[in-house]
Amino acid sequence: MAEQKKDNNPPKKDSNNPFNKLTGKDPKKPKFNFYWIYGILAVVFIGIQFLNWGGTAEKTDWRALKDMLIDGDVEKIILVNKETAEIYIKPDRLNQEKYKDVNKDQSFGQQTSHFYYNVADPATFMEDVQETQEGMSEQVYVESETRHNWGGEVLSWILPIALLIGVWFFFMRMMSRGGGGGGGQIFNIGKSKAQVYDKTTSVNITFKDVAGLEEAKVEIKEIVDFLKTPDKYTKLGGKIPRGVLLVGPPGTGKTLLAKSVAGEAHVPFYSISGSDFVEMFVGVGASRVRDLFKQAKEKSPSIIFIDEIDAIGRARGKNIATGANDERENTLNQLLTEMDGFVPNSGVIILAATNRADILDKALLRAGRFDRQIYVELPDLEERKEIFKVHMRPLKLDKSVSVEFLAKQTPGFSGADIANVCNESALIAARANHNKIVKQDFMDAIDRIIGGLEKKNKIISPNEKKVVAFHEAGHASISWLLEHAHPLVKVTIVPRGKSLGAAWYLPEERQITTYEQMLDEMTAALGGRAAEKVVFGKVSTGALNDLEKVTKQAFAMVAYFGFSKKVGNISFYDSSGQQDYAFNKPFSEKTNEIIDTEVKAIVEQSYERAVKILSENREGLEKLANKLLEKEVIFGEDLENIFGKRPWGDVTEVIKDNKVVKKVTRRPRKKAVIKKEEDIMDPENKAGTA
Repeated sequence: MAEQKKDNNPPKKDSNNPFNKLTGKDPKKPKFNFYWIYGILAVVFIGIQFLNWGGTAEKTDWRALKDMLIDGDVEKIILVNKETAEIYIKPDRLNQEKYKDVNKDQSFGQQTSHFYYNVADPATFMEDVQETQEGMSEQVYVESETRHNWGGEVLSWILPIALLIGVWFFFMRMMSRGGGGGGGQIFNIGKSKAQVYDKTTSVNITFKDVAGLEEAKVEIKEIVDFLKTPDKYTKLGGKIPRGVLLVGPPGTGKTLLAKSVAGEAHVPFYSISGSDFVEMFVGVGASRVRDLFKQAKEKSPSIIFIDEIDAIGRARGKNIATGANDERENTLNQLLTEMDGFVPNSGVIILAATNRADILDKALLRAGRFDRQIYVELPDLEERKEIFKVHMRPLKLDKSVSVEFLAKQTPGFSGADIANVCNESALIAARANHNKIVKQDFMDAIDRIIGGLEKKNKIISPNEKKVVAFHEAGHASISWLLEHAHPLVKVTIVPRGKSLGAAWYLPEERQITTYEQMLDEMTAALGGRAAEKVVFGKVSTGALNDLEKVTKQAFAMVAYFGFSKKVGNISFYDSSGQQDYAFNKPFSEKTNEIIDTEVKAIVEQSYERAVKILSENREGLEKLANKLLEKEVIFGEDLENIFGKRPWGDVTEVIKDNKVVKKVTRRPRKKAVIKKEEDIMDPENKAGTA
């Protein structure tokens, strides 16, 4: 009963709030808004103009007015602005029967006219009045009066201006809507839009919910530990880093890591996006930066998290309109000053995230502002296992689902991709009316994410289907016959997405790559076009994706990795990203010609090599293509039955019906000599498409 009484009387609970007692505010009362004053004044002003407090005069004609003059009922006639004649009846005559319907009220204590008559010609009207009263002892003379309708004239000036201001207010409110904090009102547009998370607004995400980022969590935990026990570090004279920058590809968990900090630190946490500082008004971004740091300093120790900081942190001096007032640069300058300027910034830790660290301003990345840069890379095999375990917690899984198997089938997947796989598998299982999620549901989800949705009803002619089958068989055959090519997982000629066929490979997770490894990968990529040339004697447009991939890879070998003897051990790769803004190439025209020649030579060498391999193994190629036409989907076991086991012993697994049937011990590889640039060497395509 006590709990019920407490729930039914929330005002009593609010009345005991010490903040309400201190301020004397009643939470039930609506908050005062200054716009109310403008609204009240407008209503009063309009009411005075359009409401007649003393009644309305009755319209009359000349015949009735003539009878009033003859009977001697008129007290006076006032001609207003030479347009309207106001007729006043004598008070003692108002009691007569013919004036019973006339309004006898007064407006603000003053007498008002009883009748009015619209005058066409003032001179003729006055003559008619005088002629009507000829011979009468008491005559009424017409009085002329000029009146100004000050309210109407002022209103005619104010209304257009008020309309423009109202429209401006409306659009400004619409533009600023959606921002949290003080930024939602037009007069607070310079206020910070950061969302604050403190003791009252708890965040449920902790470090336990972040899997696969063990190294990154070690450095982040140190900052959280400093906020909880600062004496542990300050007694030795140490200082906590002022800023931590999270750098990594999209979907690797940078924002999730920041959320876990908000859940673990138990200090005020300000979260804002870099784009929230940018507005069309000059000076708004810098004002919001000042307001954000002011709030954070008032509640120090605190943490400020700026997501996608590259929106305001791009390197300065890159504006095409030289000399123009760049609002983004002004915002960046203010951010640099607040982080480490003349006034010390104590008790506030900056946490930022970006996937484009190469374009950030150098002044922003220097020590004293961002002392630490934490690289959040794509997860490896063990980290993918941990991520799968986290996202599988709410799922109803069948015993056939193996976390280790799924982790091996998803090389190059980010944390967001793995979360998408788990969610997609649940949707596929529900669509198939499964009681639990089985392994095939996960495999279908992986296939859909990599290659797109199957289009079994797409109309393909038998000739085109045969070309696609030999194209994909060419990829699969060369990848099986070359030592350094990626092992095949599955090949299909069922259309997916925009492609007519696709092949899934299981790339080796290596950090450095040799010339021989890259050459084998390029040869396998050109296997589709080579198969068309060997079997049909002509090629098609189906190798567009392969040619694009091979061209970029060959250019990287020559211009970046120093794999060309003619170019030499020279790299034109710019890790700072400054070449994006340059109008000239970093090499001469002569070097450009050499690079073009070398790139073409490497590509042609790979293509001729692919043609030679397939010509020597044409029988196996045709068997594989015919089986692909028959089944539409083939696996690694089918290649082993046709070509035999790979002599290099570098097949991790041979898969049949999504089950591991064989394992081969991997032999030691040659020592690598060059570091691999993953963003160039390994394109985002996880499937080779036809």
